[in-house]
Amino acid sequence: MKLWGGRFTKETNQLVHNFNESLSFDQKFYRQDIRGSIAHVTMLARQGILSEQDKVDIIRGLESIREDLDSGALAITPDSGYEDIHSFVEGTLTERVGEAGKRLHTGRSRNDQVALDMKLYTRDEIQEMDGLLRNLLKELLAVMEANLDTFMPGFTHLQKAQPITLAHHMGAYFEMFSRDRSRLHDIRERMNYCPLGSGALAGTTYPLDRAYTAELLDFYGPTLNSMDSVADRDYLLELLGALSIIAMHLSRFCEEIIIWNTNEYRFVEIDDSYSTGSSIMPQKKNPDIAELIRGKSGRVYGALVSLLTTMKGLPLAYNKDMQEDKELAFDAIDTVKGCLVLFTGMISSMTFRKDVMEASAKRGFTNATDAADYLVNRGVPFRDAHGIVGQLVLACIERGIALDDLPLEEYQAISPVFDDDVYEAISMKTCVEKRTTVGAPGEAAMRDVIAQYRKQLEQ
Repeated sequence: MKLWGGRFTKETNQLVHNFNESLSFDQKFYRQDIRGSIAHVTMLARQGILSEQDKVDIIRGLESIREDLDSGALAITPDSGYEDIHSFVEGTLTERVGEAGKRLHTGRSRNDQVALDMKLYTRDEIQEMDGLLRNLLKELLAVMEANLDTFMPGFTHLQKAQPITLAHHMGAYFEMFSRDRSRLHDIRERMNYCPLGSGALAGTTYPLDRAYTAELLDFYGPTLNSMDSVADRDYLLELLGALSIIAMHLSRFCEEIIIWNTNEYRFVEIDDSYSTGSSIMPQKKNPDIAELIRGKSGRVYGALVSLLTTMKGLPLAYNKDMQEDKELAFDAIDTVKGCLVLFTGMISSMTFRKDVMEASAKRGFTNATDAADYLVNRGVPFRDAHGIVGQLVLACIERGIALDDLPLEEYQAISPVFDDDVYEAISMKTCVEKRTTVGAPGEAAMRDVIAQYRKQLEQ
């Protein structure tokens, strides 16, 4: 069944139908389509455009279709002959309730109908995505609370730089994923206006109450330009942009986990349930889930670039090109949701090797800056202190030891300013604990931040 045809004298070529149809993928938002239709007929009846009996029959029919699709009693099949979810719902409705079903589309176009469905679907998915991000943040917060005294190297240029804690490192990702939640919230706020009632592009002559329809569907109000209403896909581009950033954050995190999981680092042990083996090398335990999540970022980026390219040359108002938005958005949403679920499970089951992390921080001379500060605090100019500690590091490298292990006489041979309190001054605990400014890794500063994070998740 098609929602058009009177103008045509020939059947659509089958290849053309196959190329044109969208039912194979837009069936994904049948619940949103039915919800929008129920709101539409409720408004039509209130305005006297439909009879109360027609409204009751249509809503009863729509609810039965939704229930049967939910339960599997009704199936959407490729050979149904319908070209999209809108025609499927309307055709099935008419089969069930008769003539009243033919009045469903009064005062409405598929252009504003699909714009509504996509907004409702996007809004629902944003809410679900926010929940998944919140679950991940709860896991990160748990790791932070348990690792305030887990010392590890902080890196710049992938080189060991200064000592931090695992709590501090996880806090950086907490910030990233918190911003992701904020971006999703902003998108929802901007997009939450109802396009239904815009018609094909120029509204309708029926006395619709668009504000009432918007209220029924939990929008802030109706959109204010009917042409933009049916041609707008900015909210999808924003969503794909936000999803790309989420995917990028996950990819960065996975890259670190992959590195930390190597024999050279051994910072973490990925649980067996999130690892795989080799078909030929029995010793292998591969971080495949982390690698796949890292790889999925390219797929999500592709959806964003593809939709931007589709939209860039479209004149107002609706164009069939816009049908390309759905598969891209559906795939990107499902991809990121799957990645978030798997990543959260991987983090929650991962073992962190505290002893290895601290030893790595020492062997990486992450306390060298603090050794220089020790001299500065005793009157040595910083540039001289920098050179002195550089000599000490070179001596340690030649002997394969850490600054913590160098005998005091060797310190004093390079600079007599050193005393036996230098070991306390350059211990990992001291180096971290004296960094107490907001955002630093010191325990006092971290406890304040964790309290704020906990409050944020409780809101």
